[in-house]
Amino acid sequence: MTRTEMITTYNTLSAAHKYIVGFTQYGALWYVLTDDLMDEMLKLDHASSKRGGMAKIRVRLSSALRKALIASGAAVKLGGAELLDTDDRYNRGERFERIITEQLTGGCWVKDSVPFWVAGDITLHGEQVQVKLDGAELTNEKTLGALMGA
Repeated sequence: MTRTEMITTYNTLSAAHKYIVGFTQYGALWYVLTDDLMDEMLKLDHASSKRGGMAKIRVRLSSALRKALIASGAAVKLGGAELLDTDDRYNRGERFERIITEQLTGGCWVKDSVPFWVAGDITLHGEQVQVKLDGAELTNEKTLGALMGA
């Protein structure tokens, strides 16, 4: 699958079409809420050869994009970047999802493994939302192929 095919297939299958993308910049943790993952946010990557070398799509924000989102007012500051380093039981992406759940919904975060085609990570204002931290894998070729019956 090409990068474009993977992104199109992901968008077709995803249960959520709103996104919260988090990143660190200037020593702070920021997020942006968007209806569409901008093309410049998505990078084609490959797993290591030990892991099969399959293609995957990652959320990756360049430094220039992070600075532009902050300068335009699209990004909202959550606090210091150290917020992501407060709990060793979870990875940074899970910690970010917890922070978003607690600060934006006022709810209590519970770790789950619900796949993107079933539901979003959180419900915000009655809508399903995927929560991703910069560097997160969105999906991979194997998963998309299995879902499409290939």
